[in-house]
Amino acid sequence: MPLSDAKWYIVQTFSGYEKQVMSDIEKTAESRGMKDLIQEVFVPTEMVTSVKNGKTRTSEKKVFPNYVLVKMVLTDDTWAAVRGVRGCQGFVGAGSKPVPLSQVEIDRLGVMPKNISEVNYKVGDTVVITDGPLKESVAVVTEIMLGENKVKVEISMFGRKTPVELELYQIKLLD
Repeated sequence: MPLSDAKWYIVQTFSGYEKQVMSDIEKTAESRGMKDLIQEVFVPTEMVTSVKNGKTRTSEKKVFPNYVLVKMVLTDDTWAAVRGVRGCQGFVGAGSKPVPLSQVEIDRLGVMPKNISEVNYKVGDTVVITDGPLKESVAVVTEIMLGENKVKVEISMFGRKTPVELELYQIKLLD
């Protein structure tokens, strides 16, 4: 099965085991020589700021408690490897067969490519924003920060140039 057949699947975990399951799946893939088949493991989180007793606290909150996303090529071996991880209750799907996420579902979940090392645009190029509140806005690239997976662009808003910092995956070259 080609490695390009890797798809995102949802794995249900016991409460509070998301990070441990993520770590154990990565370790299992490494130890069994399956890094090419089990490619990424992701726990969707967001940063939440709260004020209590006059003190501001920022904490990480799981977007989908009890779930981990796994990008893998589904074979009997990869299924067994993930399913056998302590804290894993199984895959989400109809019956016993895991169902991969569609591209629309992946986009909604905010699963983004990790460690982007190459982009098809450069400083000065005109791009279109593909995600977020400024979706479909046209912008000009001012800085590319590959190490941080970020890009700085300028958009024209209310007659002024406004700098915006985005994730690399949030823009594409204007056709």
